[in-house]
Amino acid sequence: QVQLVESGGGLVQAGGSLRLSCAASGRTFRTSVLGWFRQAPGKEREFVSAISWGGASTRYADSVVGRFTISRDNAKNTVFLQMNTLKPEDTAIYYCAARTSVLLTTNAADYHSWGQGTQVTVSS
Repeated sequence: QVQLVESGGGLVQAGGSLRLSCAASGRTFRTSVLGWFRQAPGKEREFVSAISWGGASTRYADSVVGRFTISRDNAKNTVFLQMNTLKPEDTAIYYCAARTSVLLTTNAADYHSWGQGTQVTVSS
């Protein structure tokens, strides 16, 4: 199992940037796919991005392509989500998640470890 703690959320104006971090502990971090999901009030949790254990493969939701970048530093057991050109519709609680697999998936049910979430609010 992997334990995850997110940070870096906050309030930002539209067009601004935030960088989320997810610090992980546990022996399986370096062999885990890491993902970011988000959940807005009244909506279902949705996939944002994922990265393979080595960092060579990434996936993004269509809504964030070209604006968000996922990366990981296995030496520091940390995964990042750089969010640029933020929009009000990006407002949500952002969750870090992990799955012990080589396959990148967008389905939240495939991830077995979750952080507590960090709030991102984008004002117009």
